[in-house]
Amino acid sequence: MKDQDMTIPSQAKDAPDAEREVLLKVEGLVKHFPIKKGLLQRQVAAVQAVDGLSFDVRSGETLGVVGESGCGKSTMGRLITRLLEPTGGRVEFEGVDITHLGTAKMRPLRRDVQMIFQDPYSSLNPRHTIGTIVGAPFKLQGVRPEGGIRKTVQEMLERVGLNPEHYNRYPHEFSGGQRQRIGIARALALKPKLVVADEPVSALDVSIQAQVVNLLDDLQDELGLTYVIIAHDLSVIRHVSDRIAVMYLGKIVELADRKDLYTKPMHPYTKALLSAVPVPDPKRRGVKSDRILLRGDVPSPIDPPSGCRFHTRCWKATQICAVKEPPLLALDTAHQVACHHPENAPDQAPEDTKLLQVAREAIDVVSVSTAADEAAEESAAEEKPAEPKKESSGTTD
Repeated sequence: MKDQDMTIPSQAKDAPDAEREVLLKVEGLVKHFPIKKGLLQRQVAAVQAVDGLSFDVRSGETLGVVGESGCGKSTMGRLITRLLEPTGGRVEFEGVDITHLGTAKMRPLRRDVQMIFQDPYSSLNPRHTIGTIVGAPFKLQGVRPEGGIRKTVQEMLERVGLNPEHYNRYPHEFSGGQRQRIGIARALALKPKLVVADEPVSALDVSIQAQVVNLLDDLQDELGLTYVIIAHDLSVIRHVSDRIAVMYLGKIVELADRKDLYTKPMHPYTKALLSAVPVPDPKRRGVKSDRILLRGDVPSPIDPPSGCRFHTRCWKATQICAVKEPPLLALDTAHQVACHHPENAPDQAPEDTKLLQVAREAIDVVSVSTAADEAAEESAAEEKPAEPKKESSGTTD
């Protein structure tokens, strides 16, 4: 149920980027988890989960973050909401440095920065009722809404598509999709300015995912929210995002508008991700595709590769990729990429043409993929019945 007297922020979702104010600014964000051994617990190594992220989020927009499992997406989400203490870098919210704020100083900002967690089963306390869970932010922040907490919580439950009469029910009485709606209601109870959603639909059935994604989209228009949505499903990110950041092994390798990223990806890793998206079209069965198969697994964040971290799996890797880390540069309008040999853009290191061994092997893998597509096309042609040949008839007068 919508509040008639509620004022919607001026930063509309469709406002031009130049007119939007920067709500969140991240510079050189780093998070290393120490690995300790021995009786004295000396640090012997560190997991470089996040290693130098820089980006900003403008009011009213949705920034999508994608990447393989283990690339540091969830850690980044917890860093910008200050659920984790950064190892280095700077996080600014509305121009205020919140990088190292203590619990007491951070508490007032919790009204404006909230998080939706991935697993709706573990993020809700099973011993508390739904009314207690959704109403907890009001009590923690000392907010007394007009009409009372119960009425406000019931309105929020109705807004996210739940029955307000379920106020006294417990989490185990709801399905997975309903529990995620409860988590959304709790995060939006105090009408925050920034919401970080950590894979909000990955634990849900496919039939429920679209409903939750559409709900988040509607709530953004209704409440004037700003989202940072973390996901590994490219179709979900494409549906909800204004801009998309692609992460690989703790770093952002590409940051661009949604349309530019999907129509002309510049980083080889982004191109490989997009090539793996299946096309649910029966008419395309057996048609050749530019599918790219990456060799091996993501390297360990404990000992990441030197230079470009993707060079151990890239089919364009040269000598410079192994020794020099490419900076995140704007090679096109609002399109940043960290690559020495980008796609759909001028080569940043044209003098280096000697491919690494891994690149030569990766090219073979790509050719094998293409051969498989040709085999599928031939089998489809064999299954298709041959069309009868038309007899040529001459005209006689």
